[in-house]
Amino acid sequence: MNFQTVKFLLSAQTLQQCPEDTGCEVAFAGRSNAGKSSAINTLTRNKGLARTSKTPGRTQLINHFEVEAGKRLVDLPGYGYAKVPKAVKAKWDQNLAEYLQMRRSLTGLILLMDIRHPLRDYDQQMLNWAAQAGLPVHILLTKADKLKRGPATNALLGVEKLLRDMDPGCTLLSAQVFSSLKKTGLPELEQLLNRWLCSR
Repeated sequence: MNFQTVKFLLSAQTLQQCPEDTGCEVAFAGRSNAGKSSAINTLTRNKGLARTSKTPGRTQLINHFEVEAGKRLVDLPGYGYAKVPKAVKAKWDQNLAEYLQMRRSLTGLILLMDIRHPLRDYDQQMLNWAAQAGLPVHILLTKADKLKRGPATNALLGVEKLLRDMDPGCTLLSAQVFSSLKKTGLPELEQLLNRWLCSR
């Protein structure tokens, strides 16, 4: 699958405004400063596809990108940003939960976490929502270039241990290190997305 041909499809505020619920799509989610937009842009080799900003919390819509007919990538609103009003946060929470639990074409969730600060409270909430939907989750431990190889490996091993506790058979949860800057882990991510997007 050629991720360099990905093109923007549409933005939606609610589940009802999303594209027709057919085909396959994989969603990207993460805290507002986890490097989600950068990862999508690295994957697609298009620096301007997903909007990046020095101001966390800019992605407030569910943004859909078409890989090819019936196969989509979805950029979900960033979460956990303190300066967003509580009412807005509550609405985002509702929209995210509805999307993760009710979207039939959703085949997997890429959950991005800063490798230096993994599995915060809101990350756990996302994992819980995905578990309720029986949805596979692959964690990208981003900004791996910020750590030397040893500490990065230790961080990955620590996350994998926690995932085994949550999912003893390791059938729904997996993790890897990733760096948008160095393109570390990009082939593994592409391989996973190819598998998920061709699963139906």
